[in-house]
Amino acid sequence: MLSSGRNIRAAVQRFAVLGGSRNFVAASTNEAQQESKNPPPTPPPPPTKSKSFHGKMGGWQLHCYGDVDELQFSDKLKLPQIRSSDECLVRINATSVNPIDVAMLRGYGSTVLNTLRCQSGDYIEFPLTLGREFCGELVQKGMGVKKGQLKLGSRVWGVVPISNTSGAHAEYVVVPQSCLALAPKELDDREAASVLYAGLTAWSGLYISGFLGGPCGAATAAGGGANKRVLVLGGSGGVGSLAIQILRSQGVQVLATCSEDAVEMVRCLGADCVVDYTNPVDMEQLATYAPYDIVLDCAGQGGQHASDLKFDFRQYVTFSSPLLANIDKQGLCLGALQNVSDLLQTNVKSVTQRGGLVKWGYFYPAAHGIQFLQNLVERRKLIPQIDSSFKFAELPKAFERMKNGHLRGKVVVNLKD
Repeated sequence: MLSSGRNIRAAVQRFAVLGGSRNFVAASTNEAQQESKNPPPTPPPPPTKSKSFHGKMGGWQLHCYGDVDELQFSDKLKLPQIRSSDECLVRINATSVNPIDVAMLRGYGSTVLNTLRCQSGDYIEFPLTLGREFCGELVQKGMGVKKGQLKLGSRVWGVVPISNTSGAHAEYVVVPQSCLALAPKELDDREAASVLYAGLTAWSGLYISGFLGGPCGAATAAGGGANKRVLVLGGSGGVGSLAIQILRSQGVQVLATCSEDAVEMVRCLGADCVVDYTNPVDMEQLATYAPYDIVLDCAGQGGQHASDLKFDFRQYVTFSSPLLANIDKQGLCLGALQNVSDLLQTNVKSVTQRGGLVKWGYFYPAAHGIQFLQNLVERRKLIPQIDSSFKFAELPKAFERMKNGHLRGKVVVNLKD
C-alpha cells in the first residue's frame, strides 16, 4: 500500500509539472501572438545635424584708430550672429576698399557712428571690422526673411550699414534683408563686389540730393532725368565712373573732368565731353555748356569749391561734406550748429555768384536703389571698372592703394581661392 501511494503521488507531481509547462508554453504563445498583432513603436530616428554657424572665421579688425598698420588679422574671430528676424548671414567671396574705409580707419565719423551703435544695442566701439560692400553666398537667414525672395545657397550682393561694427572685411557678415539682393549673373564675384557702395552713393547724390528724376526717381527704381545736363567732377574714380554710366543710361547729357591719362577711359564710359582738369584752357570749355542742372562733385572738392567755378549751375552736389567731421571736432550739439552755419554760408555765396544751391550727397542703402543698379547691370548699361585686385591676406596693400589716390575704378579684395 505504501509503495502504491508513492507511485500515485509521483504520477500527480509529473502531471502537475507537465500541465504547468503546457500552461507556460501556451501563455508564452499567446503573448507572442499578441505582440505580433501590436508591434512595439518604432524608435525615433537619430537627430540630424543642422547647420550651426557658431564657429570661428578669419577677418581684419581695428582695435584703435590710426593708419594701415592698425589693421590686424585673426582667424579666431566669432562669427556674427543673426539678432533680428530680417537679418541674413552671408559667406563672403569678394569685397572692396572704399574711401570711407580709409577715413573710418582714422576715426572719421566715430562720434555719430558710436551714437547709432548705442541706439541699435551695440555698445562696443572696438574691435571694428571695416568693409561696406560684398558678394557672397547666403548661408543663414532670420525667420522674417521671405522664402520666395532669398533662398539659402543663393549668390547675393549687398552693402553693410555704416553703423555696423562688423563689416565685410571678414569671411562672414550679417546684414538686413533690405541691404541684400540676388547678384546679377552678368558680373563675376569681384565685379559684383565693386558696384553697390559707389553705385548707391552716386544714385543717392543724383536722385535723392539732386532730385534728378523728381519724386518718382527718389522713391522708386524708375530713374529719370532725360535731356538734363550734368557735369561730373572726377569721372575716373569709383563713384564718378558709375555716375557717368547711370546718367548715360537715362538719356542725360554728361560732361566729366579727370586727369589727362584717364580721358580716353572716361570717354569710353559714355561721357559726351571729357576735360583734363589740369589744363586751364580745357576747363574753360565747360562754360560753353552751362548752365548745368547738376554739378556732381566726385573729386572731393567740397561745397566751398562751388562758388569758385567759372560757370553757372542749378545744383552742386558734393560727397565731401563737413557733416561728420564737424561733429567729431565739436560734439553733437555744437557740431550740428556748425553744419547749419557751413551749409548756409556756402549756399549764400553759391546762389549769389553762380545762381545754384549747394547740397550734400551721401551713401544711402535703399532697396529700390539696389534694384535700380541691378536693372542697369542686367541691361548691360553699367559695367564696373576695377583698378586693382588683391588677395584677402593682402588687405593692407589694398588700403595703401586707396590712400595713394588717382584710381581708375574700384579696389577689390578676393576671398575665394
